[in-house]
Amino acid sequence: MEIERINDHTVKFYISYVDIEERGFERDEIWYNRERSEELFWEMMDEVHEEEEFTVEGPLWIQVQALDKGLEILVTKAQLSKDGQKLELPVSEDKINHAIPVDERIEDLLDQHFNPNLDVDELDLDENLDFLLTFADFEDVISLAKRGGLDSIPTKLYSFEGKYYLFVEFPEDEFEEEDIDNLLSILLEYGIETQKTIHRIEEYGHLIIDGEVFEQLRKYF
Repeated sequence: MEIERINDHTVKFYISYVDIEERGFERDEIWYNRERSEELFWEMMDEVHEEEEFTVEGPLWIQVQALDKGLEILVTKAQLSKDGQKLELPVSEDKINHAIPVDERIEDLLDQHFNPNLDVDELDLDENLDFLLTFADFEDVISLAKRGGLDSIPTKLYSFEGKYYLFVEFPEDEFEEEDIDNLLSILLEYGIETQKTIHRIEEYGHLIIDGEVFEQLRKYF
């Protein structure tokens, strides 16, 4: 995959169809399967983050151009307007449109999550919050389990491609926003939030502990 950093807010990258297939995706999936297209996108964004330190903060605005041998993708971080009511692009939309046309099919697949014109009031805040954290070393997971105060969080532990993944969920009827912030700050001392989806980990990874991860780890370690 070829990556070009445009500025602090925008990055452009190219990925060939051969590369896409080598990553385990079928070409038709990225056009018509929303879940699989999102998996591929976040896998590419992980790579962009590692190479260019392009940190994802909030909603993204995406443009995709289908070429003969691959895809060219432009990603721009959207920002809240001064009144905090709408999401805006930090650069001129016309300027970006001139640089790379939009392929409507892929944009339709992704716009639900990354639409820059979405009103903040339209966001669904009633769903349970869940996070997927990755750990390079199993000892980090054990150390986290011994930290204490985390047993109330529904958790599952997976392994995938030499790393460990902790899935945590915060049911909205059990956790206040302040509690979630405090618990997340502890979790992120030991692990890193990944943009891989839990669906990909469930399908291709190995389930190690199916619930009460921290309690189970303390029993054996």
